[in-house]
Amino acid sequence: MTKQWFVVHTYSGYEKKVRESLLNRIVTEGMQDRFGDVLIPAETVVEMKNGKKKTGTRSFFPGYLLVNMDLDEETWHLVRHTPKVTGFVGASTRPPSPSPTSRTSSPRWSRAA
Repeated sequence: MTKQWFVVHTYSGYEKKVRESLLNRIVTEGMQDRFGDVLIPAETVVEMKNGKKKTGTRSFFPGYLLVNMDLDEETWHLVRHTPKVTGFVGASTRPPSPSPTSRTSSPRWSRAA
C-alpha cells in the first residue's frame, strides 16, 4: 500500500501532546513502516511587543493534525484510540477516504511546532 494523507481531529490546544503521544504509540506498536509524517498545521508569525520583534508559531487549523499513513484496521485503531483524538475528519465509524495531496504539499505545515 502507499501512504496517504488523513486529517485527524483532536482537542483544540492539545495538538503537540497528541502528536507526541501518537508518535510514541507508533514506535511502541512497531508500526513505523506504516506511518510517515505527523504534521501540525502551523505558520510562523512575527509580532511586535514593546518595540521588539518576537517570532512564534500559530496553528491555523486548531484542533487538527495531518497524518501520512497506510490505512488499515490496525493503523486506524491506533490513531483513533490515541488519547485526545476525537476521530478522523469525514468519518463517523468507518475509516475515512484520504485527503487530496495537493493541499498537504504546502510548506506551511509544521513537523514539530
